[in-house]
Amino acid sequence: MAADNWRIEVNRGNCIGSGMCTGTAPDHFALMDGKSTSIHEYAEPDDAVIVAAESCPAEAIRVWAANGTVLAPEQ
Repeated sequence: MAADNWRIEVNRGNCIGSGMCTGTAPDHFALMDGKSTSIHEYAEPDDAVIVAAESCPAEAIRVWAANGTVLAPEQ
């Protein structure tokens, strides 16, 4: 894992399965049992991940920088 990788978390309890994230960042998200899941917990920085988190209608996605700062969604 690279030192600057982002951590991606999907709160499946909040997820409504809209698929916005899978359409926006298919390399990072998949639908499983009607809910989103991150394909990898850690990923190289990718603007598509931020867009997916910001566009999630249930705000079920959180993205953290390597230093622990929340990158998305904006608070």
